Amino acid sequence: MTFDADVLVVGGGLVGQSLCAALEGLPLRAVQVESEAPRPADAPRWDERNFALARRSVQSLARWGVWPHAQSQAQPIDEVHVSSRGDFGAVRVRADDCGVDALGHTVPARAVGEALATRLAACRTVDRRAPQRLAALAFDDAGLTATLQDAEGPRALRVRLVVGADGTGSAVRDHAGIGTETRDYAQTAIVCTIGARGAPEGRAFERFTDSGPFALLPLGTGRLGMVWTVPAAEAEAVLALDDAAFLAAAQARFGRRAGTFERVGRRQPWPLRLTRALRVAGERVLLVGNAAQTIHPIGAQGFNLGLRDVEALAAMLAEGIAAGADLGDPARLAAHAAAREADRDATIRLSDGLARAFLPRALPLRLLRSAALSVLDRVPPLKRDLAWSLMGWRELAEAT
Repeated sequence: MTFDADVLVVGGGLVGQSLCAALEGLPLRAVQVESEAPRPADAPRWDERNFALARRSVQSLARWGVWPHAQSQAQPIDEVHVSSRGDFGAVRVRADDCGVDALGHTVPARAVGEALATRLAACRTVDRRAPQRLAALAFDDAGLTATLQDAEGPRALRVRLVVGADGTGSAVRDHAGIGTETRDYAQTAIVCTIGARGAPEGRAFERFTDSGPFALLPLGTGRLGMVWTVPAAEAEAVLALDDAAFLAAAQARFGRRAGTFERVGRRQPWPLRLTRALRVAGERVLLVGNAAQTIHPIGAQGFNLGLRDVEALAAMLAEGIAAGADLGDPARLAAHAAAREADRDATIRLSDGLARAFLPRALPLRLLRSAALSVLDRVPPLKRDLAWSLMGWRELAEAT
């Protein structure tokens, strides 16, 4: 049987591009398709997000040759401070307590995208095509045929494995007949960059409020990346506030632990929903990133989980090549999905549980919640486990 490629990567977003970088140098034939045309290097990119990259994610991006292109815009996270508005108790996780120089780094999403574009411009392993979209998948015992559509019409590509890295509304997932479960949190995350007088350098904050979590990420030189979660019904009114009123409302909601808010950049809304694929492996199909799971941004776990998907998939493909295996063998994909499930399930349950646990509660439950934060901060084994989880490992043994 003749194949046009070993792996077809559908999706050219940050996770799809990261996978291309991870595949660089492997002895395989890979094609990546993206439905949107490439943007000129100087075209504006209206993505106001700032990523809190876990230590493990930074190590992966460095291994793939991406991190050197983003490092100049990265700010180390030396401490994470977690609290609940109106409650007692807080958790403080510090890098020096863990014997590391940083728990992770904060990087603007635009900088991650630019770093990936720079890295991929030098890559030769993956044949990248855009604009081109997936129109159909046809399966048989030996492989599958992907029908790709562009301005010149449909074309067939015979491949061993299709990787869906095409986001929450994944066409790969739909063509493979993989269902999803969803939860609408009825919340909107308002993301922006602010200036704050007296902002502590290197400290990230996650503050739970009765309307949703409020995160601040260090960007250096008195700047903070803000993720302010509000009820969806109130998002339009909050976005309509002028700068002074917006900053005053945000300051009242968060408090002054991170300094005095003085300036605000462009504000961008992100409706919050959980979308979880019922399975990540299908017949010669594998899902990664938001195609597999789109989760609440609480704890900044989504993109980090997507990068762990990439890390594990690249390792599985390298092992398959070394063993002379069929890279799309359904049994191998099922085993890979099973191995990933513990990390995936734990991360989804954590983000979903936290998103719901800190909604308005009666006083007894609030007291219990506060006590739990205090215990977590004072019991070394629990705090250690939290620290390694924040760095991208479920336990110390995974990092050594």
